[in-house]
Amino acid sequence: MSGNVQNDNAAQDGANVTQENGNAANVAQESDNAANVAQEHDNAANVTQAPDSGESVTQWLTAHIDTVHAGLDAVTAMLSALGIDSVSVEDETEFHEFLEQNRAAWDYVEESLEESMRGRSRVTFYLPDNTDGYAALANARIALQALKDSRDDCGPLIMSVERTQNSDWEYGWKDYYKPLEVGNRLLIVPKWEAADIRGRVPVVLDPGLSFGTGEHPTTQLCLTLLEKRVRGGERVLDLGCGSGILSIAALNLGAATATAVDIDEMCQRVAVENAALNQIGPDRFTVLCGDILSDADLLRRLGGGYDIILANIVADVIIALAPVVPNLLAPDGHFLCSGIIAGRETEVADALRRNGFAIADAYSAKDWYAYHCTPETLP
Repeated sequence: MSGNVQNDNAAQDGANVTQENGNAANVAQESDNAANVAQEHDNAANVTQAPDSGESVTQWLTAHIDTVHAGLDAVTAMLSALGIDSVSVEDETEFHEFLEQNRAAWDYVEESLEESMRGRSRVTFYLPDNTDGYAALANARIALQALKDSRDDCGPLIMSVERTQNSDWEYGWKDYYKPLEVGNRLLIVPKWEAADIRGRVPVVLDPGLSFGTGEHPTTQLCLTLLEKRVRGGERVLDLGCGSGILSIAALNLGAATATAVDIDEMCQRVAVENAALNQIGPDRFTVLCGDILSDADLLRRLGGGYDIILANIVADVIIALAPVVPNLLAPDGHFLCSGIIAGRETEVADALRRNGFAIADAYSAKDWYAYHCTPETLP
């Protein structure tokens, strides 16, 4: 290997796209639930001030009902009959169905995530921590007992309750994101952190619902390859941009323009917002939504002649992109691809070589691989 990127002190993003997206989705769902409850009970909720934040903090009762897959509909219907419609559902069966339906988007699922979902079928709902909330909780307990008495196919139907603050959702997760040095030149900075850049190139991000906070090994590998290739004035294409971190890093390192593409519409908004945090506007940064493997119009719109093409995705997508990227790349361009799980690095390398690439560098970190590829003449 030409290099080895290690950052043992950095917290992992979740070690896989599925976990990261799943965690972000859960945070979004919980925030939405809390917002809905807050709207319904605004006048009765117990509101205080978050320490040092100036933000209002609402106390909540977070209630969980453990059931089985077959009991999920009955539990959610029971809660809906009580006027509790804002719920979140965690279910092992649905989790595995999601993985199967989206197999092309992942290569590896963190063992801890699979373990956390094993045997789980849980419905969670939120009530204000006041008289109205306790009354609603009592009604839920009565209805739950009635459901137990009438059904024998809904599992344990055990309810547990804990107190939570809005600030737990809104601010607590930020404690896990600190300024992070990547490679020899870059510093990833969460937007709420003040950082001493110490001669590094800062990339300011608001970690949110899109993959790419800089902490995952695949992102670090791609950033490390990228900082070695940007000399100034390059045209960059970022395939599967997520948060926009790679494009933004390229532009901050001196690239002239970057075009980013993702199949997720949310990434379009998030990437533009992150670019703005770095004083990058639409004159230098364009974000498009679509799949270049199936959208011929999008592929034509992208044109070609890019000096650097980035793809921090998964092995199957990189293999599918291998015959497409040469038509987008300048004759002396560089294709930097990451997200290749250990065990598939040879398969990906072979696909790249079959489509006219030489592998100039190969980096690895924590069971992940990344390649720096350059065009060569097909035999």
